[in-house]
Amino acid sequence: MRGPSKTLFLGVALLLSAVVGLGSCSSALRTPTAGGDEAPVRIAFVPKVAGIAYFDAMNAGGLEAAERLGVRWTTRGPATVDPAAQTAIVRDLVAQQAADVIAVAPNDPAALAPAIADARAKGVHVLTTDTDAPESQREVFVNQASPEGVGTALVDALMAKTGGSGKFAIVSCGRSAANLNAWISVEQTYAAERYPKAQLVETVYAGEDTTTATELAKQVLDRHPDLAGLIGECTTSAPGVAQAVRDQQKIGRVYTVGTGTPQTMKPYLLDGSCSMSVLWNVESLGYLTAWAAQQLVLGRPFGPSNNVSLELPAVKYDRPSKSMLLGDPLLITQDNVDQFKY
Repeated sequence: MRGPSKTLFLGVALLLSAVVGLGSCSSALRTPTAGGDEAPVRIAFVPKVAGIAYFDAMNAGGLEAAERLGVRWTTRGPATVDPAAQTAIVRDLVAQQAADVIAVAPNDPAALAPAIADARAKGVHVLTTDTDAPESQREVFVNQASPEGVGTALVDALMAKTGGSGKFAIVSCGRSAANLNAWISVEQTYAAERYPKAQLVETVYAGEDTTTATELAKQVLDRHPDLAGLIGECTTSAPGVAQAVRDQQKIGRVYTVGTGTPQTMKPYLLDGSCSMSVLWNVESLGYLTAWAAQQLVLGRPFGPSNNVSLELPAVKYDRPSKSMLLGDPLLITQDNVDQFKY
């Protein structure tokens, strides 16, 4: 009896050792509650700027995911698009140990990179969403749509109204926004190759401010009386360029397209000052961001195709670029705009 008892004792000891070891690894990722259970994953979402419809919709998607997945989702957005303001929020979240993972949409990827490195050094996970910082230490980029998908759709939508010719201009937001600059690069190349009779005459930058976008668009219209079209490159400049066309009573003579949120663009789509909005399901982007953040904290690797939810059953992940792709862009017109609540 002595032999088997000793063997049993050693087996139990090894099993306990293994359990303790697993517990140590787990505790490095999660903080136990007072009752001994793991606390919910804490996700802090840092958009480019607070108080605009687009990021409000992303926040709504994140909150829905939090309810379904059992995570905690909070949002802290800067009051302006000043990169320093966004960097200060990220550093403060790290200093206060307020989040297990930070999901940030960088205003200036280069300016934010040191703060991301500091967060990672202190054990805080970081992902980028909506806009990437590919040269930083972010762990994954949650991408709404490919630059080719957005850029070509915007150009095609505008050229469908202008007959594939004429002068057009772009009103973008931040000069350093990686996603917007990628779309613009595609638009420049694609328009030159596909529509040789069209000419891009200007690209101007309005920050994340619709009033500024409207004023800049009016100035472009004044400088180019024969302008055929305008692209509003972000969700605040899309209504801005449509408003400029409306104010100058050029509906039907100057056409606009953009990446505006559906309900913001609805009045412009209905009166023809905007022909089409090219976007994606923004709430789904927020949901996917929360899901990806939870996977990072729990140490679950992404597969080539990921079953995120019933609405997102096959989200693609590209390992070399460490990026997830929500899917193809949506084409929003006056006919389908009411399908979207945001």
